[in-house]
Amino acid sequence: MIEKLRQILGEKLKEDVPLRDFTTFRIGGLARYFFIGESEEEIVKAIKAAKDLGLDYFILGGGSNLLVSDEGYGGLVIQIKDLRLKIKDNRIESGAGVPLQVLVQEAAKAGLSGLEQAAGIPGTLGGAIYGNAGSGFTTPKPGGGGWAIGDAVKSVKLFWPDGKIKEKDRGWMEFGYRESKLKKFSAKERPIILSAVLELAPGNPDEIKKIMAEKTASREQKFPKEPSAGCVFKNPEGIFVPSNNRVQSVGQLIDSLGLKGKCIGGACVSELHGNFIINKGNAIAKDVKELIDLIKKKVKEEKGIELEEEIQSLGFY
Repeated sequence: MIEKLRQILGEKLKEDVPLRDFTTFRIGGLARYFFIGESEEEIVKAIKAAKDLGLDYFILGGGSNLLVSDEGYGGLVIQIKDLRLKIKDNRIESGAGVPLQVLVQEAAKAGLSGLEQAAGIPGTLGGAIYGNAGSGFTTPKPGGGGWAIGDAVKSVKLFWPDGKIKEKDRGWMEFGYRESKLKKFSAKERPIILSAVLELAPGNPDEIKKIMAEKTASREQKFPKEPSAGCVFKNPEGIFVPSNNRVQSVGQLIDSLGLKGKCIGGACVSELHGNFIINKGNAIAKDVKELIDLIKKKVKEEKGIELEEEIQSLGFY
C-alpha cells in the first residue's frame, strides 16, 4: 500500500504521524498515512488515490473541532492547506485551507463587513463552512440571534465522489444551526469543499475593528485557554427561562447540574465554561469520551434532554 501511495503522492506522503499535533485538543493516536494537500490539484489527487486503492480517508482542516481516538486512524488523513485568497470588490475567493482568522483580518483590511463576528473563532474556512461555525444561537428562538459563516457564503466548490468538481450556491448548502447539507451525506458519498466565494458588504473600518476587538476580548474572557475542541455540544432547542426572558445555553445547563470542574483522568469540564472539555495536559480520548457520556446521561436523567455533540470524532469504531 505505501509503495503504491508513494508512487502517486511522492515524498510528501508520511507514515505514522501523531494526530495530537494537528488538533487543538492535543489528543489522538497515529495516522497510518498523512498527506498535506497544498493545492486543489494535490487534494483531488490524494482523494482519488485513496479511492482507487480502497483506502479510507479523512479530510482535516485546522483540527479545532475534532477528537481523535487513542488508537489513531488506519487510513489516509489529508490535511487541506490550500491557502489561495483573492479579494475583488465585495467578494473573497478562498481556498478551503485558509484559516478563518486570516479571512477575518483580510476582510477588515479591505473594509468589508460580514466576518468580524468570527474574530477569535479557530479553524479553517472549509471546516467552518462544513459545520456552519458561528457564535450565539443562530435559529429562531426566544432571546436567540447570532452569526454563522453560512450568512456570508455565496458559493462553494466541491469535489464529488464521481470525480467531478461542481459549484453549489448558498441555498443548496441548507445551512442551519451548526449544520450544512454536507453533514447529511455518508462519509463515502460526501463531497469535499475545495474553495468558496464569500459575499460581504462595504463597512466602516473603525466599526469593523471595534466589533472584532469586542468579540476577541469576549471569547478570551469566556472561554478556557487550555487545549480543547471548542464547544462539545450543540445548544438544545427551546430551553426557555421565563425569569430572564433568555434561552438557556447548554453551558448554563451543564453548570446548573453541578458538572463544572468534573474530571475523568486528564479531561475536565471547564470551570470557565460548562460546554468546554479541556485537556489538563495528560488527557486521552478515552477520558473525554467517558466525560461526554457522563454529561449526556446526567442531562437526560435530570432534564429529559438528549444532547447532540458538536465536535467530530475520528478513529472510533
